[in-house]
Amino acid sequence: MNRSDLRGVDFKLLVVFETLMQERSVSRAAERLFLGQPATSASLARLRDVFGDPLLVRTGRQMVPTARAQQIYEQLQPALDAISNVLSRTSDFDPATSEAVFRVGFSDDIEFALLPALLKRLRTEAPGIVLVVRRADFHLMPQLLNTGEVTVAAGYARDLPANAKQKILRHSRAKVLRADSSPGALTLADYCERPHALVSFDGDLNGYVDELLAEKGLKRRIVLAVPQFNSLASLLRDTDMVATVPDYAADVLAAQGGLRVDEMPLERAPSPLSMVWQSVYDNDPAERWLRSRIQMMFADDNE
Repeated sequence: MNRSDLRGVDFKLLVVFETLMQERSVSRAAERLFLGQPATSASLARLRDVFGDPLLVRTGRQMVPTARAQQIYEQLQPALDAISNVLSRTSDFDPATSEAVFRVGFSDDIEFALLPALLKRLRTEAPGIVLVVRRADFHLMPQLLNTGEVTVAAGYARDLPANAKQKILRHSRAKVLRADSSPGALTLADYCERPHALVSFDGDLNGYVDELLAEKGLKRRIVLAVPQFNSLASLLRDTDMVATVPDYAADVLAAQGGLRVDEMPLERAPSPLSMVWQSVYDNDPAERWLRSRIQMMFADDNE
């Protein structure tokens, strides 16, 4: 095919194809694209004619891509990214007048401790925008970015999509919260003896603290797990429980009163907290503005 033949190509079909490959479902693809299911099915039929291949074959409850579809998808993604970048550079962004909808993913600790300051900044600079926040821990972040459900995320990142970009915002250290007034710092023996509360989005009772203790042949006693940080302070008050949380969350929780912050009596390297975004939005003026504000409000001064 030469360049003149591209005049007959409906590029909207290629976007439908990309979404179908990510969702593996006509109904979910239609929902993401704000199309009716019949229209999405008709687009899939046209795509099959264009490429001369079934592309997606139903197997059980999901649609499985053919080898040809996978090959097309791998070649198409960077091409669509390039087109999107070219078009985004021609658009202007004025935060004061914009009514853009931004879809972001934050882990719960960030939503609790760092989002309020970011939101105040955004409301001052861009009162007309809409911020849609999705919960995005390190398990969910790669999928949300890959499917386009969020354009930028912040948290502890791993197993990211190949087309994702990443910037470390800060390195956080673990702190221990407790409500009692016992003098002195917690010893490791005290730490293991105390009942522990933790924040666990998925209900998992094992984490890095347990791994560090296991290396020393020790264990802790967990008596409470909650899915969010916002109730932790009130739950710790008037109890002998302790909770191990990131330093920035510890500062906000302690500021509510009735809690003190101790160093964790275990050696652990600081954890990098990152901002991650889809490379297709790397040069988009609106997204660049949003990322600059996230960096401004979330980053440590030392980074």
